[in-house]
Amino acid sequence: MSDATPETRAVVVEREIAHPPEKLWRALTQPHLISEWLMKTDFAPVVGHDFTLRGDWGSVDCRVLTVEPGRMLSYTWDHVHDDPAFDLRSVVSFTLTPTATGTHLRMEQTGFRPEQKQAFGGARYGWQEHFTNLERVLAGLA
Repeated sequence: MSDATPETRAVVVEREIAHPPEKLWRALTQPHLISEWLMKTDFAPVVGHDFTLRGDWGSVDCRVLTVEPGRMLSYTWDHVHDDPAFDLRSVVSFTLTPTATGTHLRMEQTGFRPEQKQAFGGARYGWQEHFTNLERVLAGLA
């Protein structure tokens, strides 16, 4: 028996955001702002902090893995389900890079197994929508 894991896929979304990294960092790490663009949450930017993201469809259990203020944030994104096609164990990483006009934001969600086509497709669509909401929230911040 092999210890090799099945090949997984990742969803990557990149956008140029016309706001500085500090402002974007606030939207990625303050629970009341996360609730406006992603889902309701009890997030705290502390490595090892367990939190939940709650949407109309259900919730995901998360744990903060990396916090580099203004640069990098990552956390687990686990959706426990009896059906292997929906039992997702993934990691979401945000990387912020300053640009002349604001910030280059890169989000990568890794860990989609081959049988998780619907979850993968949902994430590809969902993250685009979340980023549109994120830009709306940023536009409203002082």
